[in-house]
Amino acid sequence: MSPKPVERTKRTLDKDLDKLTFVDDAARFALRRFGPLGAAVLFTAVAMLIAGIFVFHQPSAVIVIAASAVCAYMAMNIGANDVTNNVGAAVGARAISMAAALVMAAVFEILGATLAGSRVVETISGGIVSHASVMDAKTLTWIMMAALTAAALWINLATWLNAPVSTTHSIVGAVLGAGVAAGGVDFINWDGMAMIFVSWIVSPLIGGVIAMAFLFLIKETIIYRDDKIGAACHWVPILTGGMAGSFTTFLAVQTQSMHGLSVTGATVTGMAVGLLGWILARPFVRRQAIGLENRNSSLRVLFRLPLIGAASLLSFAHGANDVSNAIGPLSALVHVTIESRDISSSVGVPAWVMAIGALGISVGLLLFGPRLIHLVGEQITKLNPARGYCVAMSSAVTVIVASWFGLPVSSTHIAVGGVFGVGLFREWYTRHSRRRLNYLRSKAGAVELVEREERNPDEMRRRRLVRRSYIVGILAAWVITVPLSAALAALLYWIMVALFT
Repeated sequence: MSPKPVERTKRTLDKDLDKLTFVDDAARFALRRFGPLGAAVLFTAVAMLIAGIFVFHQPSAVIVIAASAVCAYMAMNIGANDVTNNVGAAVGARAISMAAALVMAAVFEILGATLAGSRVVETISGGIVSHASVMDAKTLTWIMMAALTAAALWINLATWLNAPVSTTHSIVGAVLGAGVAAGGVDFINWDGMAMIFVSWIVSPLIGGVIAMAFLFLIKETIIYRDDKIGAACHWVPILTGGMAGSFTTFLAVQTQSMHGLSVTGATVTGMAVGLLGWILARPFVRRQAIGLENRNSSLRVLFRLPLIGAASLLSFAHGANDVSNAIGPLSALVHVTIESRDISSSVGVPAWVMAIGALGISVGLLLFGPRLIHLVGEQITKLNPARGYCVAMSSAVTVIVASWFGLPVSSTHIAVGGVFGVGLFREWYTRHSRRRLNYLRSKAGAVELVEREERNPDEMRRRRLVRRSYIVGILAAWVITVPLSAALAALLYWIMVALFT
């Protein structure tokens, strides 16, 4: 039998297919790596186009269009760095997927910014640098331009370093530094700055305390009860109604100019919506509870919806408060260059400026947000839906109150303060709660655990529930944010004045 002839032809089709596969893999890699950057550049161009449509016929159109590009860049950085606090708890507690959390936060950020974001904008644009001390519109223009650019650059760097810094601190520090560079300390409204600094110290403490209070209520009334499911069916609708009422009251107060309701009327409306939310939530929670075992793990199901609602509320509140960090300087710049040369008059917020800020925050979140969501929601302390609800709800309430008074608080401080508050409270509660110890003693198999804890308190101290190592890095980023952004803004102000005037 003759041997089979050796095939000498090249497998051209296979080689071509291999090349096509390689090219396809390379294209996908490039798209994953550079696609978000390209989308960010595209949005910046869209922001410039939007600004051009409204101001192209004005003498100062070029500076306004350039400032709009920087505003879009700043807004995307806020979305990438700051909005992670809104949904970090929900993602960390596995109540919602990353993709769903990103879409939900983007929608509510836009709603919060457009419906209730104007009051804090006034503080950023006119409450830090005293317009009465600034002699001309050109000086104020370069102050705001330098501040916006410096804050955006610092936040971009912090996001790249995985540091959840405060965008509020960044822009306030930048406006402060540029103002001092322009005219010394006399340009600064120190009364307004004092109020802002006090709110920065108090707000994370309030966020932590409120989170502790919510967690204490849940542990005492639901978790350490013999009938957990029955207790949850009673309390979860109450928490849901309270959340709906708080959101409605805030929204009604912030949009008073649209409907004419007084504060009392807004409060009554919020109470009515809260009562309706409680009524509607009761049958829904009871249906969810059918077939659930009387275990802590079953509470995940019942707390999933309240946690998602609290994260949505926090996203709305964040949009109302932190959109000012991006559009406040741009609003002041548009006011003094386009709308009015009277720099002492009050600053309004054009609709197109608000749109750039709101959309920019959402675009930044969708493109660059997931990394810090994991840090805030999963790596500081372990969260389940109940604990995540406490963090999100406490942050939302604190930001809502601050927005009500026009204070540009740091949602980063508040959210991280809430996360640490939950973890530290759990450590204290584990060691000191009589209800918990009595509950564990009443359960078979838990007596040995209680005795081991009581016998060896050093073991309890070793088993910390909060990762202290993250405190140092986060606090360091917070401490350096104001002076660094201020110094960078001052440097940029001097450069811009030297080059363009």
